[in-house]
Amino acid sequence: MFLLLRHIVSLFLIIPKTRIFSSSSSSLPAGVPPDYRVVELSSAPCFSPQADFNGKHDSLFFNDGVRRIDFVLVYEDEDKKDFDKRHTFQRKKRRREYLEASLMKMGMALEATRSVVDDKLIFVKVHMPWDVLCTYAEVLHIKLPIQPNDLASRPSPWRFFSCVTKHFYPSEDKIGTEADFYTAPFEKDRLEYFYVKDQDNFFTPSMRSRMAYYILNRAPYEIRGNIKKFGITKLLDSGVYKAAYPLHDCRFNVRSTELGSPNERLLLYEEWAHPKSFYKMQPLDLIRKYYGEKIGIYFAWLGFYTLMLALAAAVGLGCFIYGYHTQETSTWSKEVCDPNIGGAIVMCPQCDLECTYWRLNSTCESSKKLCIFDNFGTLVFAVFMSVWVTLFLEFWKRYQAELEYEWDTVEFLEQEEQPRPEYEAKCSHERINPITRAKEKVPYTACGRCIRLSLGIGTVLFWILLILASVVAIIVYRLAVFFAFSAKLRAQDLKELEPFREYVTPQMATTVSASIISFVVIMILNILYERVAIWITDFELPRTKTEYENSLTLKMFLFQFVNYYSSCFYIAFAKGKVVGYPKEPVYLLGKYRNEECDPGGCLMELTTQLTVIMGGKAIWNNIQEVLLPWVKNLIFRHCTQAGSEKVIPRWEQDYQLQPIGKLGLFYEYLEMVIQFGFVTLFVASFPLAPVLALVNNLFEIRVDAWKITTQFRRMVPEKAQDIGAWQPILQGVAILAVATNAMIIAFSSDMIPRLVYYWSFSVFPYGDHAESTMSGYINNTLSIFNIDDFSNFSRPHNTPYWFKNSSTCRYRDFRNPPGHHKEYQYNMQYWHVIAAKMAFIIVVEHIVYFTKFVLSYIIPDVPVHVREQIKRERYLTQVIIHEANLKLVTKRNAVGGVNVALKHSIEVFCRKNRGGCCSG
Repeated sequence: MFLLLRHIVSLFLIIPKTRIFSSSSSSLPAGVPPDYRVVELSSAPCFSPQADFNGKHDSLFFNDGVRRIDFVLVYEDEDKKDFDKRHTFQRKKRRREYLEASLMKMGMALEATRSVVDDKLIFVKVHMPWDVLCTYAEVLHIKLPIQPNDLASRPSPWRFFSCVTKHFYPSEDKIGTEADFYTAPFEKDRLEYFYVKDQDNFFTPSMRSRMAYYILNRAPYEIRGNIKKFGITKLLDSGVYKAAYPLHDCRFNVRSTELGSPNERLLLYEEWAHPKSFYKMQPLDLIRKYYGEKIGIYFAWLGFYTLMLALAAAVGLGCFIYGYHTQETSTWSKEVCDPNIGGAIVMCPQCDLECTYWRLNSTCESSKKLCIFDNFGTLVFAVFMSVWVTLFLEFWKRYQAELEYEWDTVEFLEQEEQPRPEYEAKCSHERINPITRAKEKVPYTACGRCIRLSLGIGTVLFWILLILASVVAIIVYRLAVFFAFSAKLRAQDLKELEPFREYVTPQMATTVSASIISFVVIMILNILYERVAIWITDFELPRTKTEYENSLTLKMFLFQFVNYYSSCFYIAFAKGKVVGYPKEPVYLLGKYRNEECDPGGCLMELTTQLTVIMGGKAIWNNIQEVLLPWVKNLIFRHCTQAGSEKVIPRWEQDYQLQPIGKLGLFYEYLEMVIQFGFVTLFVASFPLAPVLALVNNLFEIRVDAWKITTQFRRMVPEKAQDIGAWQPILQGVAILAVATNAMIIAFSSDMIPRLVYYWSFSVFPYGDHAESTMSGYINNTLSIFNIDDFSNFSRPHNTPYWFKNSSTCRYRDFRNPPGHHKEYQYNMQYWHVIAAKMAFIIVVEHIVYFTKFVLSYIIPDVPVHVREQIKRERYLTQVIIHEANLKLVTKRNAVGGVNVALKHSIEVFCRKNRGGCCSG
């Protein structure tokens, strides 16, 4: 009777200036009275916007000024539509009416108002009363304060430099320090033990929005037979509602005049997102309070990653400067450029028929540039980065543990993970829970789950094969284009390229063009696969949102790993490794002759590939993430511009912003993890990668902050304990990076052959030097070939005039010369170099892996002071539970004692009156 009365009263109190009419739908929620009527807005023209929100454009409350708006739903009024479309819209209307009736039945208050800009739009404001908040705070195990923290805070190691460091932190006058409390999961029955000063502010706006979204995702909107359909997500996808979002608390650049408004969005903009605050540390506690733990943990990780990159960038820049200053003094580079050495060495054609002979000194400039990246400093930097990545991951675990405690997410996965609405809606099979031994509903059997996973794995493998096919196609393009460039760029009559002949070599032209095409293919495949990965994950139907995100993360990263890095792996480990020699070259697909590297190796081409992909990716992401939302908002505001006399309320201002995608921060993490792979996997070929990543991340932090603060609707606050599946992915990349960098130095650079030549004078005198020197190295690494041994399929058509009297040419390999009893076979130096390369890989990997293991062992994942605070909080929670149980038992004993005394008195009375009424 009480529920019925509350629903009837709410119809008149919740939505002012409304009218009531009969609903044509007969499928209202169970428990709703049969005379229930759906509340709709009046279409009368006298509906005044000023009366709706009392003229306060930043109001966060219902018309009564008391009940806070926790969520906003937006839909389009079907009464304004054409008659021929009414049937479709009637179905949407029935679903919407059912959902709103369900929300009211669940205790939520609703208020609707018409748009002041577009009278077709209706805004439904949602409010959660105190009882509902308490109920769902207990359901979601939300931790709330029970007692101020009585442990002494740990002094900051930078406190002695506070006079300097305070300028790099947000203003304490604007963003005050929050009080530190011990917290415990909320329980309604033990409300008196929680630190409740004010009921209106006990639950923060982010908590209220999170609970409202939880209810919206579980409110039914249709029942067909035994199938119950529920969830605001499906209604958004089907167009029943146009938007659903929590409100920003003010405009980002104007202080709200609302009484008691915290203006947290304005504070975040001024102290975090504004360009003038680029040098300040991030206000992580305020970010977490306003946007939730999931957003906070992302920006905490991004800031920590950027801070650690500063050290790597400094060392990498030092290695680059060292290489830049030694390029002119490098002995082997001098020999390439020397007219008497490199100018006298004639190289064999690098393709069949059309290619001709060329002089080694034509690669003089590329050899100098190669010295910048291929030097002994790069080896030191690669080992340093292998240690750096371990320190980064270990220190991040410690920092993450501190955030877990401070943000009350230590036991999040065990307590607060709830099944996804999509999972619950399809639970039609029963099984015995292996833990509780009780029956529970699941959406599929064990066989069905295997089928779903198999189809998902098969689809992912198909797309990976598609990527590999595209890589092969680009390799074929490289071979074909190199054939054309070699014929044209080395032609003597190409006068227009004469000023650039030293810089535009066939290898460089092929690499740059192929890198650009590869980047375009990568972007196209990313767009296509994104939808496929989401479809596969939806089909697998993971139980919780964490499981869903982890599954999607693994699929997307696996795809992106192959997509972004396959071309780099080809250049680093495949190109120029199996080419044969001029008499018997190796062909791809039986038609295209394999590419060869420059005489100095393929390291410069790998550097070019990394530069194009990293730079192009950063530019594309900024266009996609920043420019497009800004342009869309600009166009939307221009198309829906209200008259100057109209005041746009808070909920309508937010509707004009861009919606947050379903995957939220997924693409932000993916972008940074892919960048992390470039920084660590191929750093031996590109010491400037950490520098570029650091510059990009400094912009990325502020751009992401500006974007979500000014251009997007407020995200639904979500809990998160850590960065999820990205953590093991980063660890896997770190382990792989040790092997890839060792192999790049061994097989892509020319460092090991140089070291063998440098130290071999006393045992294996390969050159003419009698001491440790690099003199004669270039001549030593080039084998001799007799041009009479060319086959008819590879003999060049054209021969330069300066080569008419020559009978031999040179090629990059360690083979016996013509006339040797083992002609053109690998010589002993080749096997010595191979042995040195393998020994180098094994030694470096073991040393680095051992160092990583030692560092991981000696650095604890959780700081000691955090462990103490966690134990103290658990102790207090147990004390409170014990006291509550003790009071409950005492109360029951007291009631039991009264009952015993009363029963004894009745028995005495019956015996005195000799009645049988006490026999029962």
